Amino acid sequence: VFCPLSVVAKLNYHLSVRLNFLSINRFERKKNLGLAISAFALLRSVVSKQPGDALREASLTVAGGYDKRLKENVEYLEELKRLAATEGVSEHVKFVTSCSSSERNELLSNCLCVLYTPKDEHFGIVPLEAMAAYKPVIACNSGGPVETVVNEATGFLCDPSPIEFSKAMLKFVSDHDLAVRMGKQARDRVVQKFSTKTFGDLLNSYVLNVYHQRME
Repeated sequence: VFCPLSVVAKLNYHLSVRLNFLSINRFERKKNLGLAISAFALLRSVVSKQPGDALREASLTVAGGYDKRLKENVEYLEELKRLAATEGVSEHVKFVTSCSSSERNELLSNCLCVLYTPKDEHFGIVPLEAMAAYKPVIACNSGGPVETVVNEATGFLCDPSPIEFSKAMLKFVSDHDLAVRMGKQARDRVVQKFSTKTFGDLLNSYVLNVYHQRME
């Protein structure tokens, strides 16, 4: 059984936060990565109207699976770059294609939180990897994240719109300790609900249940 804890077992956790938001997913249109870019742009526009330089160093990293042989991957990456330019945030958005496990772990270690943008997605391993790395998750309030992310405890579940995502992002910008607190709760949830032992115990109970049913 796959366990997200094994992915980040050797990660050097950083409980201090940086103003870097991270999106991890394949470069496919159904993953709705443009939502992260538009939400980030909206966040910057809102905070720029407030006193101080809270977002001067803020950034967004969009990382994920990419295959230059796949037409959709190539086209969609270019679409996202154009969107970042249109939104005026090109200087603050970094695209990382086909990063290794160690690179992904480093990105997780150095981010404020993870943005998970697919709508009506299946279970999805990214939110669990993020929470295993002590990072809260902002995700759409549909599909798999509804089962894995506890709203207002290990992250935020939002309508899939830039304004709703940006509101959740602003909460972390306004209160850096919030990301740390939620990150610790996120890690605890993964350990308690999605660890190898938990999966093993559930699988064993299912097997025993089937066995007893057949023996009756």
